This record gives sequence, C-alpha cells and structure tokens, in this order.
Amino acid sequence: MSEQTTATPIRVGVIGAGGRMGRMLIEATTQNPNTTLKAAIERQGSSLVGADAGEVVGVGVLDVQIVDDLPAVIDRIDVLIDFSLPDATEQNLRICADNNTAMVIGTTGFNDAQKSELAKASERIAIVYAGNYSTGVNVSLKLLEMAAKAFGKDADVEIIEAHHKHKIDAPSGTAYMMAEAVAKARGQNLDEVAIYGREGQTGARESGTIGIHAIRGGEIVGDHKVMFIADGEMVEITHHARERMTFAAGAVRASTWIVQQAAGQYDMQDVLGLS
Repeated sequence: MSEQTTATPIRVGVIGAGGRMGRMLIEATTQNPNTTLKAAIERQGSSLVGADAGEVVGVGVLDVQIVDDLPAVIDRIDVLIDFSLPDATEQNLRICADNNTAMVIGTTGFNDAQKSELAKASERIAIVYAGNYSTGVNVSLKLLEMAAKAFGKDADVEIIEAHHKHKIDAPSGTAYMMAEAVAKARGQNLDEVAIYGREGQTGARESGTIGIHAIRGGEIVGDHKVMFIADGEMVEITHHARERMTFAAGAVRASTWIVQQAAGQYDMQDVLGLS
C-alpha cells in the first residue's frame, strides 16, 4: 500500500536509540517520507549519549544528538516510539501523557498493573500498542479469527513460536496476540484455556484448550505457527519474519497514523484498517 507524502513530516522520537531495534527504527524513520527524527533517547550512562544518531545508525549526520533525558526533548516530537522494557515504558507513558505526546509501543511483557497504567494513559493521549507491527502478522490474525470461528472447539489449537536467543520474555507478544485472537473468536477467556508447554503425566488433552510453546535459539527473527487440528484434517497458519526492518517500518507507519487519532488505545489492526 503506497503512502502519500505529507506536507509537514511527523516529528518522531525513538527510545533505545543505540539498541538493535532502536537503530532500525531510526533508519526506518529516515526512509519514510512522512517522518523525520527529532529525538533519540538512550539509558543514563550510555556511551552513545552526545553522539549523532544518524552516525551511530550509519545513515549519515542527522543533527540529532542522542540524549538520556526524555523530558528534555519531549517538546520536539509529535510521537514517541518505544520498544524497550516494561518498567521503562511505564515511566515514558507518564511523561508522554503529561505532555500530550502520542506513542507507538512495541514493548512486550507488561504485567497487569502496567497494562492498567497503559489504559489510564490512553484516556489522555493516543497510543498504538501492538505485540507485532508487521503487515503479514496482522493479516494472519484475521485469518486466525476466521479459522477459529469456522472450527469452533472442534479443532485442537497449538501455537508454536521461535525467536533469537537474546529475547528475554516468553511466549512472544505475537504468540499472545494469536492466542487471544483464537480465544476471542471462540468466545473464550484465554487465561482459562491457555496451556504453556507440557511436561510429565499431563493426562489427555482437554477440549477447548490452546497450547502455546516457545523456542529460543540462534538469530531467529520471529517464526509463528498456529495449528488447527481437527479429526481428519489440519490447517496451519504460519508467518516467518526474515528481517527486523519489517517491524520497524510498520511501527513508523503507525506513528504517522496515530498522530491523527483521538485519545485512546489502538493496535496495528486499526492502523491497517483490518478491525
């Protein structure tokens, strides 16, 4: 889907500018004609503080110095993209809410209290919060909804996800999204039907449960497979991510959309018009 260039590019800030995802978000921001990088934030004590963000990423001088203080640059941006850690994102939510700055959040692993904080902040500012920003994954979610409604509880559902060895949470946010899509389509509460891995004498599989399994190793970008296993047939819906830039480009695309929305919590389905 092509995008028209806006007259005034959206001013973007990126959290974790020196990290793997942060660097890709900066690169994606420079590649999108509708966005311009205006702030790059790193943790306190980072050796990258004071360096030009463009030079760090390898896209040339951007005249944007990396800083370790979000409040100091919050007035320079229209939207903050945050793919960091739950505790850090929770703090950034409060800063953005206090300054009427929209957010695009890709952080995973929130606990219930942090999810509550996110919901509270969304009453004041517009937020896109998604476990995955790729177009393919979000199309897959629609397919999962269709399959779950068609099979109902007649099919056993198993979700298998694989990521690189550096990922610190499991299962992935995307696996949760997929499980939620299936459970919702079947009228279930995921917390009541999710089974995380199996070991020992587990007994016969209980009808209606959703199995979720995580694999970690090497440099796998992100693979997800959902199996609908019915008597006599099986349907698999699979997504393979081959480069992280897919997620970064999607998040930057979301940033151009969210600044036009009223306060509230949205996801990538909303951005893509799939809701």
